[in-house]
Amino acid sequence: MRPCLLIPLLLGLALPAAAATERSRVFILGKPAGVQVAEYADDGSLAVHYDYADRGRGPSLDARYTFAAGRVAALDLHGVNYMKVPVQEAFARDGVAARWKNGAEDDRRDDAGPAFYLGLDSVPEDTVLLARALLAAPQQRLRLLPEGEARIEKLASERVGGQRVDLYAVHGIDLVPTYLWLDARQRFFASWSSWQALVREGQEAVLDRLAQRQQAEEGKLAATRARALTTPLRRPLLLRHVRVFDPATPTVAEDQSVLIADGRIAAVGADVAVPREAEVIDGQGRFLMPGLWDMHAHYQGGYEGLIRLACGVTTVRDLANDADALAARSADIEAGRDIGPRIVKAGFIDGRSEFSGPTKVFADTEAEAAAAVDRYAKIGYEQIKIYSSVKPELVPVIARLAHARGLRVSGHVPAFMSPRQFVEAGADEIQHINFVLMGFITDVAQDDTRTPLRLTAVAQRAGALDLGGADLRDWIDELHRRGTVVDPTLSVFENLLLERPRQPGPSWQAWFDRLPPQWQRSLRAGNGGLPMTDAQQAIYRQSWQRLVELVGVLYRSGVTLVAGTDDAFGAQLPRELELYVQAGIPPREVLRLATLGAAEVMKHADRYGRVAPGYVADLVLIDGDPTIHMGDLRKTRLVIRGDRRYEPRALLAALGIRAD
Repeated sequence: MRPCLLIPLLLGLALPAAAATERSRVFILGKPAGVQVAEYADDGSLAVHYDYADRGRGPSLDARYTFAAGRVAALDLHGVNYMKVPVQEAFARDGVAARWKNGAEDDRRDDAGPAFYLGLDSVPEDTVLLARALLAAPQQRLRLLPEGEARIEKLASERVGGQRVDLYAVHGIDLVPTYLWLDARQRFFASWSSWQALVREGQEAVLDRLAQRQQAEEGKLAATRARALTTPLRRPLLLRHVRVFDPATPTVAEDQSVLIADGRIAAVGADVAVPREAEVIDGQGRFLMPGLWDMHAHYQGGYEGLIRLACGVTTVRDLANDADALAARSADIEAGRDIGPRIVKAGFIDGRSEFSGPTKVFADTEAEAAAAVDRYAKIGYEQIKIYSSVKPELVPVIARLAHARGLRVSGHVPAFMSPRQFVEAGADEIQHINFVLMGFITDVAQDDTRTPLRLTAVAQRAGALDLGGADLRDWIDELHRRGTVVDPTLSVFENLLLERPRQPGPSWQAWFDRLPPQWQRSLRAGNGGLPMTDAQQAIYRQSWQRLVELVGVLYRSGVTLVAGTDDAFGAQLPRELELYVQAGIPPREVLRLATLGAAEVMKHADRYGRVAPGYVADLVLIDGDPTIHMGDLRKTRLVIRGDRRYEPRALLAALGIRAD
């Protein structure tokens, strides 16, 4: 997750010399999605409108700045955030004090010289204001309000249509640098990530070239970080005096030694011969287990890889991404140029509609479906993920084609199709617990679940379901009979259904105090949940409880579960597993489904998921015992990912996250 974040309000601001209206376009994976319009007036005021649409979600914000003596005198920002929750922020200064009020704060600071106020919601032009001020500041640094400091550095330049554009990295407002391109007059030109981009209107054709240059600069930073934080295992390593958890049993063996050589486990036992050249680490009775698998990721790199490894996640299954970008990230990780988990790839396919998911791969015909499946199979993907706008009649076609190539099939249940029809058409797995219930909380023939209805329906209606009802029991039994896998992503729904303004989602509680101030402030606003009235809060909480209970019913009914988070921050898998324990699943079984069980589903159980001779040495050393207290998964002390070793505390410290 990235905070919703950060309105930099300048106290001491360099403004454009003349009035101008600057239009920029938003793209999500190359698809036009929205716009920003920044209007600089002759009187020095600035009005910005920003919006984009993403499957029925997306922000719509209007910000108006007024200036006095070269400084922001006042700001009014209002609109809705990505989840369509209303937001409003006000800032004012009078030469004596700076005051601000937003969804989480009502505060002030004495006006003590140049500084930026960082707000809780933003329009992209805010980062431009921040960059201009930093470039004009002594040593290109400025104090932040309420706390912290930002700095800027120029990384590269490109010639575009006869003009120079410069790439800058802004440090101090996120866990990793924030990048943007400015022209020679310090006007916004572009910002880019593999998921979303913003570019000056009329300059769309140069975005790919700018992206390539930016990726090269980001790669230099990643490589430097990888060299500093990775310890290659160039000789055998013995872990001595550890308690070894075997998911296959599932048992814990006391006072064991584990020998690792060439990225694999060479021996496990109470008395293991130690090669003369081996490095020896005393585990001091700590808990050693296989690396965790997050079975629902959308891997974006950056800080995500460091956080995932710090949390003991050595493998992720990526369920939607740009194929080229993901291949590059995976190659960098495996070559040691970056830090991150192993990536198992699932190919994303959607149909064309106004609610299409973030993909470049669409299938509205059998020929397009065949081409998509064929391409994913040829580039080493192991699974196909079907999304909400795929035509129901194409699901059996995609399933047949995928199965013929040895690929699994999963996904959202497409609109106007029931979960039972999805499974009968050949789906091996259902993503998200809400889609398991879709036939019971919506009219699948009429209701359009491509929209946020797929979220609001479960929030408003799941609490009234009888989990012992005959129809629901028959459906669960059908899932068991067919061997259909369910990927619940409970932690996503915990925040969606329980988070509300000024009350952060429960999934963030264990991390909140450890995060940098800007993240804490964004999370404190509590704007990541579904919009809800006061009267709906109890209804949503009851629905949330029903989802937890349903996961327990699925487990006790023999349905195979995999643990995934759908989380870009990278730290929520321990919370996902805690919720499974709350659902009534024994902790040892929870650990099994997140290790060996995941490897079994993906047909990698002969190499991954155990602490046993011959297995890949993906291991996590924990200061505690998650078979007793699942939250101890957050107390990682050592992570081994095959032929390389990491210190979790060092990984987090590199991002400004405090150790536990």
